Amino acid sequence: MTVEYEIIVNANNLRQRSGFLALANATWITCHSGPVLFDVGHYYNRATLLEGLANQGMTTDDVKAVFLSHLHFDHCSNVDLFPNAKILVGGREWDYAGNPHKDDMYIPWMVKEQLQKHDLELIDDEDRITQGVHYFPAPGHTPASFVLKLDTGKYGCVVIAGDALKYPKEAVTRKCDMAFDTIATGTSTIERILDMADRIILGHFPELIKQDGQFTWEDAAEFSLMVR
Repeated sequence: MTVEYEIIVNANNLRQRSGFLALANATWITCHSGPVLFDVGHYYNRATLLEGLANQGMTTDDVKAVFLSHLHFDHCSNVDLFPNAKILVGGREWDYAGNPHKDDMYIPWMVKEQLQKHDLELIDDEDRITQGVHYFPAPGHTPASFVLKLDTGKYGCVVIAGDALKYPKEAVTRKCDMAFDTIATGTSTIERILDMADRIILGHFPELIKQDGQFTWEDAAEFSLMVR
């Protein structure tokens, strides 16, 4: 069985003068051990996440594994929708959520209490979920962010980066733009991802694709608003 993936919630990197409108990508992975959902977004895209699962022929009860890149609200707030899933998150990230950086206002209220209701697995080192699906620490944006590396036959090495690599600016400059660890650590993580990947699913932008040694993108970063 080959490893396959599909972005089921599409991201953007919009912001206001103060605050963010940004939505994070959520990615559905099909692999040997069964489906894995990478990140679950926040309340704003709750209905969109359910719709994305339905498009895969799934409900929240069918999700058996959720991989959280880190514990900021826009990546983890819908975890309560998955009562039957094993939740994988960094062990240091778990500790960090209880004592975040003084400027980090993005850890959701009572996220640790919510996660304790689940089958929680804390991870700390490089390892694999199953054949072709590896994870490794990606510190910088937070001290214990994690990413997934997919070994796909069709697309080569696909890295699902979460906010370890958020948007194209970081890929172009090869420098971390927003770190609650250190800029140097985040930059080292970004360089590692760029050097290994054929495709990158960013935290807040359409997928990057390597062409002639450079990363570009094909999809538009769409954000639709309805007035009611």
